[in-house]
Amino acid sequence: MTTPVTIRIQSADFDIAAEIAALTKSSTDIGAVVSFSGICRGGEGDKAIAAMTLEHYPGMAEAEIGRHVSEAIARWPLTGVTVIHRYGRVVPGDNIVLVLTASVHREAAFQAAEFLMDYLKTNAPFWKSEERADNKVWVDAQAHDDNAAARWKK
Repeated sequence: MTTPVTIRIQSADFDIAAEIAALTKSSTDIGAVVSFSGICRGGEGDKAIAAMTLEHYPGMAEAEIGRHVSEAIARWPLTGVTVIHRYGRVVPGDNIVLVLTASVHREAAFQAAEFLMDYLKTNAPFWKSEERADNKVWVDAQAHDDNAAARWKK
């Protein structure tokens, strides 16, 4: 049986509850759904973020995410996966990313969601810039994100 997969790159916001309902609709073999939603944070003081702009390479982003979703499906017994990533300008409090993983049991769903988020943070073809009160800066890779992703290497 084929695992249902939804991958969308979009500028519009998404409804987490509606996405979970779509993933689980008409399915009786799902025992767990793990959701991760990434939200634009604001921060405080001179580090406060007024907005973030996310850019991507259309076509390549979807293909690369699809490749990693396929790897997650090969590693864990998943019964469904949804990955939605926004692009464009977002402000603090806005949704940025949603990862849903469904499985018969929770352990597989949790591990697959972590695997996919570690990939999205480190290797997905997205570029982020942050607007602050006095400047706009591109976001560099973070060592702690790379370390988290390294645990999944075979």
